[in-house]
Amino acid sequence: MPDESIDCVVTSPPYWALRDYGVDGQLGLEADFNEFIGKLCSVFDEVRRVLKQQGTCWVNIGDTYYTKSGTNFKRQSSTMSDDYVERAGLERANELRGRGLLPAKSLVQIPARFALEMCRRGWILRNEIIWWKPNCMPTNARDRFTVDFEKVFLFVKSKRYWFEPQHEPYAAASEIRYRHVLRAN
Repeated sequence: MPDESIDCVVTSPPYWALRDYGVDGQLGLEADFNEFIGKLCSVFDEVRRVLKQQGTCWVNIGDTYYTKSGTNFKRQSSTMSDDYVERAGLERANELRGRGLLPAKSLVQIPARFALEMCRRGWILRNEIIWWKPNCMPTNARDRFTVDFEKVFLFVKSKRYWFEPQHEPYAAASEIRYRHVLRAN
């Protein structure tokens, strides 16, 4: 694509260590989350090249937990083939885990790591939006809350970019609560 030819990019890259799309070299099968962040940001280096100076880049990105093996790649169902496990790099993941990369069961903080690396590469982070998902995927974890949100980041290339704020009216219940507080004060 030609340089500076795109006005807006909206995307949701693959999760790290959660899904196999069956494509060789796919993003998200890296055994090391640092390698994943590096490859992901390399994709966005190209997005930066094709995005106009006044353009915006919206990225929806979720997190994952660091498991005992060092990634989430494990046989969770009969649909996961030996090829899947091989591509997942379990051996390398176990090596990294042995070096204490992260404690097991810890959030990896992929969104935060991604946002920081994007800024290090010259992007301007304008907003971090919490997308609440009321119909999220249920979890069987009994030692933490359900993750019912994902982050959406707004990145730009320059200090001056095109943005039109959207004004949403208050819901009736919110307005009633607001007026009640004003009267009580």
